[in-house]
Amino acid sequence: MPPTIAISMGDPGGIGPEVLVKALADPARQSRARWVILGCDAPLGLAAERASIAPFWRGSVASVALVADDDPRTQDPFPASANPRAGALSFEWVREAIRRATLPGSDADRADALVTGPISKHAWTLAGHGAYPGHTELLADAFGLLGPTPGRFGMMFHTPRLNVILATAHMPLSRVGASLTIGTIHDRIALGHEACRRLGVERPRIAVCGLNPHAGEGGLLGTEEPDVITPAIEAAREEGFDASGPHPGDTVFNAAIEGRYDLVVAMYHDQGLIPVKLLDRDRGVNMTVGLPVPRTSPDHGTAFDIAGTNAANPGSMAAALDLAVRLAQAR
Repeated sequence: MPPTIAISMGDPGGIGPEVLVKALADPARQSRARWVILGCDAPLGLAAERASIAPFWRGSVASVALVADDDPRTQDPFPASANPRAGALSFEWVREAIRRATLPGSDADRADALVTGPISKHAWTLAGHGAYPGHTELLADAFGLLGPTPGRFGMMFHTPRLNVILATAHMPLSRVGASLTIGTIHDRIALGHEACRRLGVERPRIAVCGLNPHAGEGGLLGTEEPDVITPAIEAAREEGFDASGPHPGDTVFNAAIEGRYDLVVAMYHDQGLIPVKLLDRDRGVNMTVGLPVPRTSPDHGTAFDIAGTNAANPGSMAAALDLAVRLAQAR
């Protein structure tokens, strides 16, 4: 049986509806799974009309269904900007996707994997959900990985040429150094190793970035490398992980795309995301690792500046859909 993939549409005023319609219009992709879209019809319809795509989710394709109610908040057009109405709806659609992923295996509505469309963090805050700076934190909370005894989870990015996992994610840069611990970095090495195995890499070679320029230059440019990062790498190696570093952040990604490493552990958001988006902007996928169910997402945001223009590239969404199927089938 093909897997069931729950898709939260993302912010209805952003490019989420457009990239979803374009990516899921492919008949070959439609046939690989049972696709359940959590969202509303109007933004999808407008995106399909602009792209000259038939509204396949309105019953013409048996494998694609839109789950939407008659919520009055969906009736008016959505502006291409952060607003509380869109923030509330996009948050609720993610929560419904999560609910479906937690249903018993015998339930016909159970989702085998989640794909989340791009949301506006500002809109979530305007809607009263500012406690969650993004999908990753909401998912971790929903699956019981936060709290007094937190579980292991992380944000990882997969592209055809590069795999990157983040030691810290949605955090001000001024807090990164103090937030890094031996345990956190060790956990990211272990989580990244497991994720790479699921992606088909039998023995992942893992490069760990330094935090400071030149990986601290032997302690001259910072002490995080000798105090925290190196001990985490040594602990991981003692457990059998093929981890090395700390490597300078300005050279390690070149080594990875040349084939010397299968995964890079970045210390903070932009250290990892700049090379991912520079090298494979429209082919990258955001994965939340450590969850009991696969979750993927395109590696871009709402792009309000081009929403409604039919200019969005669906490549990252297509890659997220394909990877969700692949991971669901491998479970």
